[in-house]
Amino acid sequence: MSKNSPSVAGTKPSLPQGTRDFGPDVVRKRQYILTTIKNVFELYGFQPLETPAMENLETLMGKYGEEGDKLIFKILNNGLNDPKNIDKAKAAFENVLQGKNDKNLTERALKYDLTIPFARYVAMNHGQLTFPFKRYQVQPVWRADRPQKGRYREFYQCDADVVGSNALINEVEFVNIYNTVFQQLGIEGYEVRLNSRKILTALAELCGGADKMLDITIAIDKLDKIGLEKVKEELTQRGLTTEQITTIETYLNVDGSNEEKLQHIKALLQQSEIGNKGIEELEYVLSMEHTQLPIIDFTLARGLNYYTGIIFEVKAPATVKIGSIGGGGRYDDLTGLFGVPNIPGAGISFGVDRIYDVMEELNLFPQTIAQGSKVLFFNLGIEEAKIGYALMQQLRKQGTAAEIYHENVKMDKQFKYAEKKNIPFAVILGSRELENKMLVVKNLQTGEQQTLKQEELLSYSF
Repeated sequence: MSKNSPSVAGTKPSLPQGTRDFGPDVVRKRQYILTTIKNVFELYGFQPLETPAMENLETLMGKYGEEGDKLIFKILNNGLNDPKNIDKAKAAFENVLQGKNDKNLTERALKYDLTIPFARYVAMNHGQLTFPFKRYQVQPVWRADRPQKGRYREFYQCDADVVGSNALINEVEFVNIYNTVFQQLGIEGYEVRLNSRKILTALAELCGGADKMLDITIAIDKLDKIGLEKVKEELTQRGLTTEQITTIETYLNVDGSNEEKLQHIKALLQQSEIGNKGIEELEYVLSMEHTQLPIIDFTLARGLNYYTGIIFEVKAPATVKIGSIGGGGRYDDLTGLFGVPNIPGAGISFGVDRIYDVMEELNLFPQTIAQGSKVLFFNLGIEEAKIGYALMQQLRKQGTAAEIYHENVKMDKQFKYAEKKNIPFAVILGSRELENKMLVVKNLQTGEQQTLKQEELLSYSF
């Protein structure tokens, strides 16, 4: 396209808010995180899965609670400008302005998370799957959220889920998956926190009935962001009485060790069968082997509607003001949303973008990650480059990343290229070396250099 093309002239390139480009150094660091997580998933027996970027709108809507539904990116139908569709499109826009969905305007949406698409996959394929089915998934998701530090509109999630099993050993495994990943990444000071939706259900019953559950969890889920007083105000706006709000405040103020917290909650919810069941489940998970013991946190709510049992959240180190870097929970009938009931499940997610920010801020990435090519062959003439290229291909066969400078220019320019790309070694093969079947290997970090026979290059320790 011409530089003077009308469609280009005067246009300043930009990105949509809440999205980012990733340069080579950043991509390598992200791949380091993703590879670590994937390897741990495989270590624990999970299999990979991928689902489409978009789903039918009806697959997603109504699954994430009222707050989540507002953040789903809807995709406009094709052909809305077709004269045959204009009247329908106008009517559909009017419906949308009134808060209604209309298939004449949009039938599809970008996926909000990986869990609901996974549930849809299981519902569609349950006859062919071997249960319990353990899958992990690493893909981008999209949310129409307000961009801020650690919160993006396009970001990657790494999920691990088990479906077809009620066993609490799965929750134990998830705690240890978190511990294994974060310890391998070198992150210290993180906290794996646990609560139970059964305990929250018992709290709702104590405050007037299970129909209060949604109002209570949505408000409690904002505790870290808005504080206790604002949570109490929201509960008032949602129709809870002063007495009920006092009960919730007592619940939220439970503190101490894991054992002390459980004792306090037992006293508060002693008449609740479902509450006692939730306490028993937490006690079981705590009783098992952990590389780092999880922390009971009764303020943890996770505002998603589909959780039914133990819920997880991982808090970033306190020195990094970034919030949670992982979360999940049990959802005993998620596939029931798609007409396939009685397939219990549980899963967790890693917030890769936030983990990246934590590691960047704490300087936890190994120095070797940013390195691409390890060796640069200098280009000092046609014949020299021909021999150098053949040697370079032999190095590559051995697994050493290498490249040759693209043209014959002054050595100073080739040295600067190696410096800018952080290439640690140079192989210099000039006319004299060519004549003597020798070459020079220069360590560009120390300045030391060695003259070798060409056949000795393959045994050189780069």
